[in-house]
Amino acid sequence: MNGWNLDTAGSIGHHAVTIVEGSSFFISAGNGDLDLTLAHGAFYQDTRIISRWNLMINNHLVEELASVNPEPYRAVFTGRAPQPDGAADRPMVIERDRQVGDGVRETLTVHNYSSAPAPCSIKLAVEADFADLFEVKAGRKTRQLRPSHRPEGDRLIISGRHNGRLLAVTVRASGGDVNRHGVMYKVTIPAKGSWTATIVATPSSDGSEPAGKFSAGIPQHESVPALRHRRWGAAAPQVSMDNPVLERVLRQSQQDLGSLRIADPAHPDRTVTAAGAPWFMALFGRDSLLTSLMALPVDPTIALGTLQTLAEHQGQKVNKLTEEQPGRILHEVRLGSGAALSLGGDTTYYGTADATPLFVKLLGEVSRWGLEARAVQELLPSADRALDWITSYGDRDGDGFVEYERATRHGLLNQGWKDSYDGINFADGTLAEPPIALCEVQGYVYSAYVARALLALDAGDPALARIWGDRAAELKEEFNRRFWLPKRGYFAVALDKDKRPVDACASNMGHCLWSGIVDDDKAALVARRLMEPDMFSGWGVRTLASTMGAFNPVSYHNGSVWPHDNALIADGLMRYGFVEESQRVAMAIFDAAEAFGGRLPELFCGFPREAGRAPVDYPASCSPQAWASATPIHLIRVLLRFDPSASTGRLWLSPAFPDGFGYLRKEQVPLAGSRLTIEVSENNAHVTGLPPSIELHLGTQEPLTDLIRVHHDPGRKAG
Repeated sequence: MNGWNLDTAGSIGHHAVTIVEGSSFFISAGNGDLDLTLAHGAFYQDTRIISRWNLMINNHLVEELASVNPEPYRAVFTGRAPQPDGAADRPMVIERDRQVGDGVRETLTVHNYSSAPAPCSIKLAVEADFADLFEVKAGRKTRQLRPSHRPEGDRLIISGRHNGRLLAVTVRASGGDVNRHGVMYKVTIPAKGSWTATIVATPSSDGSEPAGKFSAGIPQHESVPALRHRRWGAAAPQVSMDNPVLERVLRQSQQDLGSLRIADPAHPDRTVTAAGAPWFMALFGRDSLLTSLMALPVDPTIALGTLQTLAEHQGQKVNKLTEEQPGRILHEVRLGSGAALSLGGDTTYYGTADATPLFVKLLGEVSRWGLEARAVQELLPSADRALDWITSYGDRDGDGFVEYERATRHGLLNQGWKDSYDGINFADGTLAEPPIALCEVQGYVYSAYVARALLALDAGDPALARIWGDRAAELKEEFNRRFWLPKRGYFAVALDKDKRPVDACASNMGHCLWSGIVDDDKAALVARRLMEPDMFSGWGVRTLASTMGAFNPVSYHNGSVWPHDNALIADGLMRYGFVEESQRVAMAIFDAAEAFGGRLPELFCGFPREAGRAPVDYPASCSPQAWASATPIHLIRVLLRFDPSASTGRLWLSPAFPDGFGYLRKEQVPLAGSRLTIEVSENNAHVTGLPPSIELHLGTQEPLTDLIRVHHDPGRKAG
């Protein structure tokens, strides 16, 4: 996803509990404590503000019983304290109710189920090392920061200076005995009674605390994260289904998307999504663009905020170290105190080949969804700068294809979505050498050209539309000639530095179906190849066929299954009319979501599906993760065949639910400033709430396969 080999990432442990709110998150063991040998802690703006948060009852660790996540930002841990006499039955039950946001709030409750009062010593050991996220992730610490510890009444202030800033965390524990090591309470809990205390930790920089900090005096359900999530839930579409499992998956997806929302401090009104917890709680160009595109049926304003934020950071100059180039859309931007530790040694890194065309494609989608025309017009200059990058810096040798090669050894070796060092390889397992032109990136460029042509038509400029339509047609013709492998019946994953087709059978070609760059006479062969057993595991399409030399089912990009990858493949299959194949992919991913408890992880292992065997977790997979969270939402759109074109006043809808899928009702679906209600039963659809400017067409819109048609029919579907 983001250029890291996660096999070597800092481990969080197999049963770790992660809660997340915006760019803040808290990772702990199942009993709520932090394991000092693992990458645990509370993180705020990419800095670990709590490195120890361990509870002892009567000088004993709490034994884990259960942990639950009622909301993405909240966890409740239930445990019990050992008896001094070693008895099996233990009447002391401890509950830790934790929230994360602009700091941490934890309510401790100790229940005494015995028939006698229980003297109790309760200690919470607290420490803060202010380590940078990347230091923790890599299992190393380069900062030599020695924090000071200052108890003040019922507060403990831990602070240290870094890069000229005073970083601090203040722990407030009303009624507690505070010392430099943490908080202690000595209480007697009545028979059959309980005791409760709330502890709050608040970060600060140069004495300034965040506006959304927690307060022990405010009820838990009125905290900033709680209010924020209630507002999100109230505004999001409401889903009702016959199938309670799928309904749960969709609700979880919407909840997780809400928890991953972040904002640029310079523009707090612009909402974007962080890529994923725990290690990618930042704005990533590709991830945020694809996530917000897939999340359009939930909240189109995320797509608009993503476009506006990325336009704000669009490349202006040539910088070899950060790989910035004029018009280029960034790969990653971080706002933490150690941001210079990110790729490229600066706060922003631009080494991605696909974010720039995806930016233009998303702008076209936003226009089709009917967001405010003025906002779209204001973004057109940024889209044109992005197109300039595609045709100049992106196409480094003038052959019409976008290639990549990192500018320094610090940059990403591979700069598509499969950006691990070994993600692009030949059928025999040999690594491809850059410059590399990825097949799906050419599809994204094709989509960008089509989107710009349609935007020109919307603006009443047919001459400009013809220019971009012609470019798209030329690219499509050349792509199908150069990337197609006639003896294998599929597209090369890439062209290497010598313009040789990289002949591995990979999932990337499914993205080419999604973009529409595939010629009709090749689509059936691509669809068939994607669904063969060495590609389709039963839980989804693998990133790499099991017959390839580099295949490994427990690898990041060479045989694993990625939900978002499958969402785009399902969309592409449906686009070309392969309905049953699209349904199979969609239902496999829904089945995987059920097996994972309702929440899809970033990826999972590519083992074949067998009776009685669940899909296998990939070690260090992000969860929740943005485009995995958006996947179920997009799959429902695919199965609905929901295709709006607000600029031409049309909405196409032709549900293609598989047998047994059941009834679906979605309320508050945003479109062109209105809120729709969609009901589907046995693939019969009924829609209410359409704005007067939109006409409903209960049928499918023919995909655009001849780009020249774009000049004659502005209602045709964009890539």
